[in-house]
Amino acid sequence: MPTVETVRGPVDVAGLGRTFMHEHVFVLDEYHQRNYGTGAWWDEEERVADAVEKLTGLVERGITTIADPTVWGLGRYIPRIQRIADLVPDLNIIVATGLYTYNDLPFQFHHRGPGTVLGGPEPMVADFVRDLTEGIADTGVKAAFLKCAVDEPGFTPGVERVLRAVAAAHRETGAPVTVHTHSASHTGRGALELLRKEGVDLAKVVVGHAGDSNDLDYLSELADTGAILGMDRFGIDAYNSTPERTATVAALCARGYADRMVLSHDASCFIDWFGPDPEVLRPIAPNWHYRHLTDDVLPALRAAGVTEEQIDQMLVANPRRYFTSAS
Repeated sequence: MPTVETVRGPVDVAGLGRTFMHEHVFVLDEYHQRNYGTGAWWDEEERVADAVEKLTGLVERGITTIADPTVWGLGRYIPRIQRIADLVPDLNIIVATGLYTYNDLPFQFHHRGPGTVLGGPEPMVADFVRDLTEGIADTGVKAAFLKCAVDEPGFTPGVERVLRAVAAAHRETGAPVTVHTHSASHTGRGALELLRKEGVDLAKVVVGHAGDSNDLDYLSELADTGAILGMDRFGIDAYNSTPERTATVAALCARGYADRMVLSHDASCFIDWFGPDPEVLRPIAPNWHYRHLTDDVLPALRAAGVTEEQIDQMLVANPRRYFTSAS
């Protein structure tokens, strides 16, 4: 039986169960937190306890796995995630490697690699492969998928380098890929084309945030490449309302694309992008939390004609197929 790496070690892909394919535990800049948060707005024990409570709520709703695409640029810190995973033993947390940027690269890569002063091979590839095959830092935890991003600024030189490095790590390891995209400017189209040219099997790619779009022709075009559509921002109404997202998923199911969609919120237990108060977003995005899909969206999908078989396809079979490729 194929296995996939989780924070607590490898598990059979057949046992992943219902999986949310794009959820963060924390989006937290560790430099900012350690230098300006501790003793001010960051309480480690409080935040860990809060995360345990929220993730336990997922398990109580029948979700047994989350894929967490928190990588460099989003504040990945595996020791904290290990601690939380141990406290929520019935939830699998699958972590990623890669680099999240909309524009430039970190300074650590400015002078090394193709086209730089020092030249040489792309150092990101070795970093990503080590995370996938040996483990992240000294934690022993192996990443199981790769993450990159193409947002509204498009294919800047830095963004292209990351995508090519992700593709090279995919070719070497077989690990699947999730690419953050900007649906309003259709960057998913260019991302898939670049990854395809770099030798990536598009059936092993999730087009993140495809669900921000209701353009059925664009979404069908992406799905027809074999890629998986990330309908993964339920609750972020500023980009697309839940009724519109639900109608789009239902329409794509009616077109026969249930086997090329996955569902999620892109939520987190805590995100520091909006300041230290975790309640500040509640009036703006009241449904942006882990419970929205199970409590609100799935009943709405059923009412729109989506079958239980199609729901299981999106929540169970498609994630299982995606992570089988990582074995």
